Amino acid sequence: MSHGSRVLESCGSVTESDLVPFPVDPARFGYTASEGLSMRRTGIKIGRVFGIPIYVHLSWFLIFALITYSLGDEFGVRYPQWTSRQLWSLGLLTSVLFFGSVLFHELSHSIVARHYRIPVASITLFFFGGIARITRDPDRAGQEFLIAAAGPASSYLLTGAFGILAVSTPNGSMLNALTTWLAWTNLGLATFNLLPGFPLDGGRIFRSIIWGITKNYSRSTRIAARIGQAIAYGMMALGAYWAFVAHSSVNGIWFIFLGWFLLTAARQSYSQIATQGALQGLRAADVMTSEMPTVGRDLSLEEYAREASRTGRRAHLVVSDGRLLGLMRIEALQAVPRQDWPSTSVQAAMISREQLPWTAPEEPVLSVLERMRSANVDQLAVITGDSVVGLVTRDSILRVVETRSELGHVTGS
Repeated sequence: MSHGSRVLESCGSVTESDLVPFPVDPARFGYTASEGLSMRRTGIKIGRVFGIPIYVHLSWFLIFALITYSLGDEFGVRYPQWTSRQLWSLGLLTSVLFFGSVLFHELSHSIVARHYRIPVASITLFFFGGIARITRDPDRAGQEFLIAAAGPASSYLLTGAFGILAVSTPNGSMLNALTTWLAWTNLGLATFNLLPGFPLDGGRIFRSIIWGITKNYSRSTRIAARIGQAIAYGMMALGAYWAFVAHSSVNGIWFIFLGWFLLTAARQSYSQIATQGALQGLRAADVMTSEMPTVGRDLSLEEYAREASRTGRRAHLVVSDGRLLGLMRIEALQAVPRQDWPSTSVQAAMISREQLPWTAPEEPVLSVLERMRSANVDQLAVITGDSVVGLVTRDSILRVVETRSELGHVTGS
């Protein structure tokens, strides 16, 4: 594996942030502010670090195996005197420490975010590296600058630490091979992430600078996202050159794919700003639906499943004698074993009224959206006094965004 390949494989700070709040969940570079309606925690939870849940996505196992195999092969070419056991043991250990470096990178984002009282929902390791999922964007440009810069700074710190170990160990030793590879890889990780294209860490740093100068968050995001798209096209062009002219197909295809990935993320970051603009000034009462499907509490889950299948609705209010008892969702139905549906009532599986997430009619839609994401729900009941007057759903918000976007040239919004 060439040094160029090592740099490509080290671009592990891919993150998932600034999503258009509708069903697309691409990963991103750096950390992520959880803006997406469709965002979900995925993967296998392997523990906590500083109270932050750490997940491993299933795609991680594939890239872990590929990197381990590539390292074993590379070390075998460079050090033919080593045994197969030494080669694969070192390849495995190097892969573990590489992803430990990615985790350290994401933890650095997370620790600085928590310093500014921005909660961190989770960190996930996956095919492209890592996602640090913070629950909201920073309040000020200076905060974003430090949160974004923390990741590359931590990778440069690891570069120095591994570099010192590399020069302090004999050439040809296993420790020297391991630390040399990790030093170069962390250098590539940090440097790549400092490219000034949003949503790379460098793009976030660039946005924070523009934000600080203009005092305009939306404008700075649009500028940074456009530069991110330009960098993505450049990466794809370079990848095409490598693949079809320089005959370096592996690096070329990887760069094309990485560029496409960054392009998707940058476009959605740009679209997110348009979405926020479409929702600006709206209240829950403006987007709620007053048509509230209800079911009785004694209905069996078997009967409820038929009703949900017939209407296509994913949630129903559970009532008895005109009183609200709770909310029944498809997710709650699916949590009950299918063989138990005929003998289980809706009331036994519903979210009780006391636990029901709700909003007031006057709450801003952007705030409602954030709470829906934090609670991982598809709808919120709109309550005035003791009465439910409507439901805010992801679909109802989507319809408003689409309509306002289509009519923007008419309304001037």
